[in-house]
Amino acid sequence: MLQLRPNCEDCDKDLPPESTEARICSYECTFCASCVEELLGNVCPNCGGGFAVRPIRPAIAHRTGVSLTHQPASTKRVQSKYSQQEISEFSRKIRGIAPEYC
Repeated sequence: MLQLRPNCEDCDKDLPPESTEARICSYECTFCASCVEELLGNVCPNCGGGFAVRPIRPAIAHRTGVSLTHQPASTKRVQSKYSQQEISEFSRKIRGIAPEYC
């Protein structure tokens, strides 16, 4: 079950469960679309993988027990442990390599 983290790990922008701006890597590291495109170059600073649009969990249970009400989003905010310089250097090294080849 996806955690649906509430913020961008870089700029701390709010990314509520219904946000179309949220991007996640395969480890659920969460960043906003702007940071992924402009700062990270589609390279997760934590694992080196790429990003995908985070799915939106339905707010209404179209099936019994399956909705945001039953599986709420995380409220724990996460911040990257890396500095802007470390992120830029890491991203610059591998941004030209497609995630499937990393």
